[in-house]
Amino acid sequence: MNFNVLAVSLTGLSFLLTVIWGGPLLRVLRHFKIGKLIRVEEPGKHMVKMGTPTMGGVMIILPVMLVTALLNGAALIGFRLSGKSIFVPLISMLAFGILGAIDDWEGIHGKRKGDGMRARTKFLLQWLIAGIIAWALKYMLGAPDLYIPGVQALIDLGWWYVPIAAFIIVAESNAINFTDGLDGLAGLISVTIFAAYGAIAMLQGQNFLAQFSFTLVGALFGFLWFNVHPAQLFMGDTGSLALGATVAVVALMTGQWAVLPLITIIPVSETLSVVIQVLYFKITKGRRFFKMAPIHLHFELLGWSETQIVQRFWLISLLAALIAVGLAMS
Repeated sequence: MNFNVLAVSLTGLSFLLTVIWGGPLLRVLRHFKIGKLIRVEEPGKHMVKMGTPTMGGVMIILPVMLVTALLNGAALIGFRLSGKSIFVPLISMLAFGILGAIDDWEGIHGKRKGDGMRARTKFLLQWLIAGIIAWALKYMLGAPDLYIPGVQALIDLGWWYVPIAAFIIVAESNAINFTDGLDGLAGLISVTIFAAYGAIAMLQGQNFLAQFSFTLVGALFGFLWFNVHPAQLFMGDTGSLALGATVAVVALMTGQWAVLPLITIIPVSETLSVVIQVLYFKITKGRRFFKMAPIHLHFELLGWSETQIVQRFWLISLLAALIAVGLAMS
């Protein structure tokens, strides 16, 4: 089978699998009362979301794992439809998904109800997992260090690659986490990012990575079936941490992570808004730069509707991704 046709077909397959098992998952989450808790400082309109099932990242992760297992199982009967390289982003997604699930559970039924895992503990675990993944990318997978648009030669970062790659993984994991705050926002942004890197991987001839990326696109579309406004389900840290880390790993595997800040312009902006808010608050001893951070909450308090913010942010993301793909292939 043509690899490009297979990659696109996997989008449809993972979408169907996600939608089919979405209903039963919702019933399970409701049965165990795994519902979102709304912070008192969030806009008042968010209170209607209290109790909506969360940890929906499971809905994305399991179909991707199943499709990947099926593709690797095909090798047993003589069809080479997948490669070992995709185990690195798959394991990354699973590891950060488990970390996010622990955080979600702690925030709902744990001792730190409403807060989740201690920020320092979560941050240290993120760095530990990211460091192992970065080492595997460099010394086991042999991922290309860095391509810069317009420069033909591959830039060798040497041992610096590992700490830089680990930083990118942790940063993107938290960036998608900050983006996850409005119905459909993180899902739509993630779809655009994975589609962009799937296209880059396909143009580079990294067919297996392209298949993995488009499998994720399909699973995300299936998740959005339940997550668009008004959302029946939220991805929680289970999904946002996993997606962010996987975005970074896929970008690193292509070597085209110089354009990552452009492709992930919305998550980057969300993160910067939080950093600016915190620093400004400390420097001015209590004043705020934004009405609220992350920045999507600022626009909501300005009077934009939730759907307006999501649609406009997605349009910006789509335009940035198209430009970035063009730059990556220049």
